Formats: sequence, C-alpha cells, structure tokens
Amino acid sequence: MGRAANAVGEWLRSPLTSLHLVLAVFGLLTVFGLVMVLSASAVQSFTADGSSYSVFTRQLMFCGPGLALFWLGLRIPPRRLRALAPVGLAVGVLALIAVLIVGSVRNGSRAWFAIGSFSLQPSEAVKVALTLWGAHVLVARRRVMHRWKQALSPVVPVTALLMTLLVLQPDLGMTVSLGIVLVALLFYAGAPMRLMLTLTGAALGGAIVLALTADYRLARVTAFLSGNSADPLGAQWQANQALYSLADGGLFGVGLGQGRAKWDYLPNAHNDFIFAIIGEELGFLGAFAVLALFATLAYVGIRIADRNSDPWLKLVVATSTSWLVAQAAINIGYVVGLLPVTGLQLPLISSGGTSLVVTMFVFGVLANAARHEPEAVAALQQHGQGTIARLLGLKLPEPYRAPVSRPAAQRGPLR
Repeated sequence: MGRAANAVGEWLRSPLTSLHLVLAVFGLLTVFGLVMVLSASAVQSFTADGSSYSVFTRQLMFCGPGLALFWLGLRIPPRRLRALAPVGLAVGVLALIAVLIVGSVRNGSRAWFAIGSFSLQPSEAVKVALTLWGAHVLVARRRVMHRWKQALSPVVPVTALLMTLLVLQPDLGMTVSLGIVLVALLFYAGAPMRLMLTLTGAALGGAIVLALTADYRLARVTAFLSGNSADPLGAQWQANQALYSLADGGLFGVGLGQGRAKWDYLPNAHNDFIFAIIGEELGFLGAFAVLALFATLAYVGIRIADRNSDPWLKLVVATSTSWLVAQAAINIGYVVGLLPVTGLQLPLISSGGTSLVVTMFVFGVLANAARHEPEAVAALQQHGQGTIARLLGLKLPEPYRAPVSRPAAQRGPLR
C-alpha cells in the first residue's frame, strides 16, 4: 500500500502529469459521449429518419472539425491566442446580433444558424471568446482590481450586452452559463468579495425577473417547487421520467442499449437528459464514472492554473475549468431533481455539434497550458518531444517572459 501511494505521489510530481491527465479526460469523455449518443438517440433517429444512426452520424461528423480545433488550441502559442481575443469577442457579438435577424427558431428560441441539415449555435463560442478577452483585460488590471471601477469596466458592461442578446433569443440556459464565466473571471482575477456578493445578488434578482416574465420559465420553476407530475405534458414530466430512468438502473444498469426511457418516455434523451440514460443503462457505476471524470477535470484544471507562470493563462484555465465543471454540475443537478430544468448540455457527452466543437477547442487550450507549465517546458526542452507531438507539428513550448513595464514616471497618471 505504501509503495502504491509513493508511486502515485511520484507520478503526480512528474512535469507532464497535467498534460497526460487532460488528454486522458478528453479522450475518455469524447469516446464515452459518442457511445452514449449512439445508444440514447437510436429510437428517435429511427423514428425521424428511418435510420438508428442519423443523430450519431451527425455527432461523429462534428468530431472532425472539433479535433481540428483541439489541435489548433493545443498548437497555437498563448501570446498569439491572447492577441486574437478582442477580435474573437467582436465576431461573437456580431454573430449574436445576426442570429436574431436571420437565425432559425427551435423550441421557441432563435439561436441557430441553419446550414442545410446542420446548425450552428454562436452562443457556445461566445463563452470562449468572453473567457479569452475577459482574462486579457482583467490581467492587465490585476494591480488595481481592488477598485470597483477598474474591476467592473469594461468586462461587466460587455457581459451584460451579451446576456441581453441571449435573453432576446431567448436562451436562459446559455445566459446562466455566461454569468458563470463572468463570476469566475472576476473571482480568479481577485475582485473584491463585496463586489462578488453584489453581482451574485444582482444575478439572482435577474433570474427571478426572467422566471416571472415568461410562462414556460415560470412553469418550470413552479413545477420544480411543487413536484407536480399529474399532467403528462406538464413541465415536470421530463424531470420525473429522468428520475424513473435513474431508479431503473440500480447499481449495474439494465445494459448498454437496453434502456426503455428513450422509447418516447424521456424527451431529449440524447441531449439535455443523457445522464439519465447513462444511469439507466450503466447504473450507478456508469453515472459515478462520469462524475469522477469531471472531478478529475476540476482537479487538473486548477492544478494547471496554479502551476503556470503566465497570469493570462492562469485566468483562462481556471475560468474555462470552472464553467465546464459548473455546466456539468447544473446538467446533472436538474437530471437528478436538485435544480429546475435549464437546458444546459453535459459537455462532450450530450448530443450537440456546436457544443462538441467548442468544448474540444477548450480542451486543446487546457492541454496547451499544461505544456507551458514551467517544469513541463524544461522537461520538453531537455528531453525533447515524443513521436506523436512531432507528427502533430507541435513546437517546443517556450518559457513565459513577463512584459517589461515602464517606469511610473513614463506611464503617466492612472485614469
């Protein structure tokens, strides 16, 4: 037992452990997600298209550009990625405006660009754009983050604009996700706790207002609070069916592909409620495996942020990890009945092409940051890269060099 503990401790101290953990979590979640999408979508695919593989095929096709963006996120130098952050945010704002004008409507929300049989949801990419740009702005102001004006402007007004565009779609789930990005940015950047509490209170107040101003949102909240499932078409029907699926799974599940909930009992079984299918077909052990993978993601993300020297990479990694794990927690929370339904997907597991592609890019950035840990840089430069890294065209990471600051007399007064 002692030898095993020593071996694990030695491995955790290895300079490339963070990179190996990120790649392992990414690969396992991607493969697991594809398998579960195939299982959960087979019935709906056959009913709608005459083939049990139509939804799975679309998900698999999105893996192509997703892996390309993962490679790009892994390969691009952090300095260049940071330089592109303002352009990315500007494109994101224009895309959210354009989708309100020419976007297609699905489930009452105008949030997609339809391209033939495929669709793209720009709000998914906006989360990444806000993370990269927000970190760029806040890192430059990290010495004055104790001042409310410096902490709030311009990140909070820009986020408020993005949230307004999302509410106009309307897409409450993505609005909540963007709020998580904002809170994580400010928290890890060192904003005053009083400011954080104020923003949290404002966010809760805004959520209450949004819930009261739309009938379908109000129905979800009231159904969650009352637990009413008498109406088979009511707002709580879907949540209750998810609980029945989890209960049927037991410890080991009914078997992969053998679940009954996807036979038109549980709507969106391959999308928002895929965790219920995991629990039904693979049981508690399968559900626990998903929780363990996201817990590992939380650990390795904070580890990478803590071990990096680049303040911008620190903030990007910590924020990206937080919203990925928080989105998974919200999705699992409403599937198991702890939260009202919000429509957020389970990253890399739920069916959804845009979400898959964007999340793969984020994992590429996390792996890139792992390669730029000081100890990893030294190890790679001393011992060289492996064959796979050379085949992928990855360049040796360079040590972080802090920008040279001008003397105070040359900078002029702080405005």
